[in-house]
Amino acid sequence: MTPPFTTFEARNLVKDLGELGMKVMRGAENVTSVDDIDVGTAPRDLIYQEDKLSLYHYKAQGKTTSKVPVLIVYALVNRPYMLDLQPDRSIIRNLLGHGVDVYLVDWGYPTKEDMYITLDDYISGYLNNCVDVIRERANVDKINIMGICQGGTFSTIYSALYPQKINNLVTLVTPIDFSTKDGLLFSWAKNLNVDNLAKTYRVIPGDFLNSGFLMLMPFTLNIRKYVDIIDTLEDKDKLLNFLRMEKWIFDSPGQVGECLRQFIKDCYQENKLVKGKLQLGDKTVNLKNITMPLLNIYANADHLVPPASTKPLNDYVGTKDKTLYEFKGGHIGVFVGSKSQKELAPAIATWLQERDTPTPRVKAKPAAAPKATATVVEKKPAAAPKAKAAVAEKKPAAATAAKAKPKAAAKKK
Repeated sequence: MTPPFTTFEARNLVKDLGELGMKVMRGAENVTSVDDIDVGTAPRDLIYQEDKLSLYHYKAQGKTTSKVPVLIVYALVNRPYMLDLQPDRSIIRNLLGHGVDVYLVDWGYPTKEDMYITLDDYISGYLNNCVDVIRERANVDKINIMGICQGGTFSTIYSALYPQKINNLVTLVTPIDFSTKDGLLFSWAKNLNVDNLAKTYRVIPGDFLNSGFLMLMPFTLNIRKYVDIIDTLEDKDKLLNFLRMEKWIFDSPGQVGECLRQFIKDCYQENKLVKGKLQLGDKTVNLKNITMPLLNIYANADHLVPPASTKPLNDYVGTKDKTLYEFKGGHIGVFVGSKSQKELAPAIATWLQERDTPTPRVKAKPAAAPKATATVVEKKPAAAPKAKAAVAEKKPAAATAAKAKPKAAAKKK
């Protein structure tokens, strides 16, 4: 009789366990040798700050061939360095390499003092001020705006409210029609008591929201990736890729309760954006006002923003120059996938350059305007519409001058 622990199957099992142990030991050496996880390393300059917001201008990589700059607007719920995760997985570097002049809004990390900031403050205040700073720096009346996920919704709303300031609109994996039943996130949001959530937390913790996102795909996002990492540990480059992604996933800013309350109720629950009933301050958002060229990109395997929510934008806008672009992949693959780097980013750059029609500004610069690294918005042209929540627009005497608070910040109870 053959002893049970000397069978062929048992010997293979012991061998596999031994190899697994060696992988873990070699992987442990790689993990302990990691001093820091570097992300968002493309060279850039800070050109404007307001409260928690920072506006960056990226340094050109070679010759800048686009005359109209593009402002990238990311979602509030995650950090924008996903767009520059590492040098070989960077939409920002890719756009720069194709001659695009790139700016980026970083919303920062809100605290309790920001609890009363509204959706109108973010769009007609902060975002509008950033647009005006870039228009002044580039000496153009209109800029390009590229919004991603929730940032795409913000950019769409902004373009409808201020079409005279936008040359081209690009949206990536952007929720627009919230009536769809595709996607677990949309089902949850429709039944969320966001009034109680905002009242309880004031600023909803990022970890609270992040746990909900992870539960959308619990096996893939919570179990499978940690099982698969065993095969990654021995390769330090792959390990660093994994750690950068983990850093981004768990680096989630809190969400201002008042803004999130309106966004969930007016968009996810009442679908006011496509109904033409979304109200920001004293303005009603009409998507027909989007008469500039539109490039609308959706991911066909997106579990966060299903195509059924993104694609309808092309049916509601007023422009005839509108392109619907299908990316074969998921929500995250749009930013860091190899196909995104080879196909999507170059396609965006080409689309923008084909519509690169700058309109020079006619406003004369103030005679004594000081130069500053982090500047505050100058006075707007007389014909520019006033934003309800706009901040003070006079330049400070120096770059360190105190920055204005959005109007809603004064409503503290």
